[in-house]
Amino acid sequence: MRKLKLQMHTSIDGIVSGIIGQAPFNWDQELRQYSIDNARKATTILVGRKIASDFIRHWQSVADNPHDPDCELGTLISEIPKVIFSKTVQDAEWPNATVLTGDIVGHVNALKRQAGGDMIVYGGRGFVASLVEHHLIDEYHLLLNPVAAGSGQAIFSGLSEIARYRLCTTQVSSTGTVLLQYEPRA
Repeated sequence: MRKLKLQMHTSIDGIVSGIIGQAPFNWDQELRQYSIDNARKATTILVGRKIASDFIRHWQSVADNPHDPDCELGTLISEIPKVIFSKTVQDAEWPNATVLTGDIVGHVNALKRQAGGDMIVYGGRGFVASLVEHHLIDEYHLLLNPVAAGSGQAIFSGLSEIARYRLCTTQVSSTGTVLLQYEPRA
């Protein structure tokens, strides 16, 4: 069965988005390589409709610029087929993408049963929060940045009960970002 992995930056107070006027999250060669290694293991990227256009356009632009330090990651992300989840859009306007509408739980579980490598999701916040709420994520790759946002949006706020996780690996980058890999406890 395929795994669904989440890779996402977060502040030490659990904020993943909604921080106005700044990009507080660190990025260095260690984090870049970690992201490349994760992307190489994936054969499908899941993304919510709200960020799909910007996400796909951004990484294609990065892939098209051989001087961008993230070109390799951009190429990987651009080449991996994407599944866009939407309540309103029926057809993909993006290359290498399909759209699924309706029951997110049913669709994700069906994708997990298909042959192939693992799936990865990078955001957006609302889509990821829905995956978290329905216990669909098999591995959490959280990039914990040494910054407190104070306000913004989190991905665990929709849980109706305590969810417990097992720490699998940790790594500290030169910027002080801690890469944490968790799996849900059964």
